[in-house]
Amino acid sequence: MIIGIPAEIKTAEKRVAMSPANVQSLTDKGVKVLFQTNAGDAAGYPDGLYTEAGATISADRAEIFAQADIILQVQSFGSNNENSEADLASLRSGQLVIGMMDPLASPQAAQAVAEKGATAIALELVPRISRAQSMDVLSSMATLAGYKAVLMGASAAPRIFPMLMTAAGTLQPARVLIMGVGVAGLQACATAKRLGAVVEAYDVRPAAREQIISVGAKPVELDLDTGESEGAGGYAKAQGEDFLKRQRELMTAVVAEQDIIITTAAIPGAKSPILVTEDMVKAMKPGAVIVDLAAERGGNCDLTEEGKTVVAHGVTILGPENVPSELAYHASQMYGKNMQTLLELILDDEGNLNLDFNDEIVAGTVVAHEGKIPHPHMRKLLGLPELNAPEQEKQGE
Repeated sequence: MIIGIPAEIKTAEKRVAMSPANVQSLTDKGVKVLFQTNAGDAAGYPDGLYTEAGATISADRAEIFAQADIILQVQSFGSNNENSEADLASLRSGQLVIGMMDPLASPQAAQAVAEKGATAIALELVPRISRAQSMDVLSSMATLAGYKAVLMGASAAPRIFPMLMTAAGTLQPARVLIMGVGVAGLQACATAKRLGAVVEAYDVRPAAREQIISVGAKPVELDLDTGESEGAGGYAKAQGEDFLKRQRELMTAVVAEQDIIITTAAIPGAKSPILVTEDMVKAMKPGAVIVDLAAERGGNCDLTEEGKTVVAHGVTILGPENVPSELAYHASQMYGKNMQTLLELILDDEGNLNLDFNDEIVAGTVVAHEGKIPHPHMRKLLGLPELNAPEQEKQGE
């Protein structure tokens, strides 16, 4: 078995698919690892560390694709639509590609891989079940994004976070509001609290209340019917416009009191909901800051511009892209561990690939296989008919 780790080619991507420690876990089992020259440099992992871990270093990307049975990437087809054509052309029948593929928003990428006869595993689709927690790249990357968002807000704000008593007087603590309390939001709450801010948090899901309290923040409670707000996997469900309108009206008074707002609300495969309207921005304090972690999906703020910092009505609005990449050392370490755990599931003791489609992790993440799209939801997105029973059974063989 040969595993290839090419350098990431999407613009500004600093992560690498595996750290040297993760590679060591593979080579210890007799798996050959081909690693592209300088692929780990931006993350703080030089080639020498990979050589020590048993990897073979190659400067030839085409050679890695030509020889590897499995290709490991951070941003693979679908997640990287800007310059992945050459990689796609290099795929061969029977080859397996594992990475983030933004499958719900870019299902056509899975179809392109299937047409090459290759197999693709989209890591964003790892089910949120207990035994898959150590493979959950979305949670890993969201943890880092939530932490970094607070630092970005603190850097952009004209005030400090903690209360400070000085000879020049007492400085009041910053008021921070976290909107959307999934993994990123909870980490943002905890980080802002550690920095000394007065932290409040809001999430449409009733179950989030206890989680907010557990990290030292105060829940914001609005007079809304939120009984049907949580969908599969613990994600928030998209809400109707009447609900969102009422939510915005009630939140206007809350946001007017804040110094920093961090928004994290995202719906998998869909445009992010607008939580902060322009009217709400107008109601905010001069010098207030919004960090919109949903900028890549259109943003939670009306005025967010992806990849830009906007100043409107005296409020600074940050629309960062690919925040985990800014913490590339630890992001690669966490991503690599997620990848390592998945490989332990699909490789047998001899290092041979064994895709068991009766396993819900395999069935839930494989989006292309042997020229077909086996994933039911992906087929629906692509307008393909449902697989009949014999075809489903064949996938599980």
